Amino acid sequence: MDYTMEQYQQSAQALQQRLGDFRPRVLLILGSGLGALADAVENPICVPYAEVPHMKRSTAPDHKGQFVFGKLSGQNVAVMQGRLHTYEGWSFQDVSYPVRVLRLLGAEAMIVTNAAGAVNTSFSAGDIMLITDHIKLFGVSPLCGPNLEEFGPRFPDMSHVYTPALRDVARQTAKALESVYMYFPGPQYETPAEVRLARTLGADAVGMSTVPEAIVAAHCGMQVLGFTLCTNMAAGVLESPLSSDEVLEAAAQAGPRFGALVKGCLARL
Repeated sequence: MDYTMEQYQQSAQALQQRLGDFRPRVLLILGSGLGALADAVENPICVPYAEVPHMKRSTAPDHKGQFVFGKLSGQNVAVMQGRLHTYEGWSFQDVSYPVRVLRLLGAEAMIVTNAAGAVNTSFSAGDIMLITDHIKLFGVSPLCGPNLEEFGPRFPDMSHVYTPALRDVARQTAKALESVYMYFPGPQYETPAEVRLARTLGADAVGMSTVPEAIVAAHCGMQVLGFTLCTNMAAGVLESPLSSDEVLEAAAQAGPRFGALVKGCLARL
């Protein structure tokens, strides 16, 4: 579905009615197992996705499917406690829809997080990666269809999707591995052969999210900072099979450390 400017504006207006004078500066998208950070938001205003016109619902496990607006580390934030994925049956435009809505509400930056499988064999489960770039070979772009000039140009440059200045902020906050993230649509985990392909192409981790939102945020002029929590080694690196329970358990264990990193970055913006 190609959304119109009128639909984005309707969603933004509906949210603004709930928010009053509050204006979010940073959009924070929380990945699998990392939603607890939203509980730290001060004076929260919670809005389920189902109450936002034209927005799809989150059906992934452990994703609450709501916005949490308020203060976090001194910043006005809009936290997505659970995201949308194409494997849920949503289009790339559906998945990235909230990014444009929050841009209309005034968000200038986006911090996006995910849980993913490590491809780089020097990484370990529990490592936090600072995303420097991504690889996307599958499916169409979230920018396909009529271009909305109000957000950005028809052919946007993607040389620096993940803003160098924000990566400097992350480096000043805590030490994290710098990495390339490769997008796979899922919901099945990648095969060992696909993981070998990802490694050959220069990817350090593979996952099923983040890239559609990052492309759209870059298109509409937002600064982007991305983090990956390596919850497991990708298929074929170890002999053990992959499971969603393993991902959620690892994310829960690393949650406090991951949350401290994100809050530290917010405080420096």
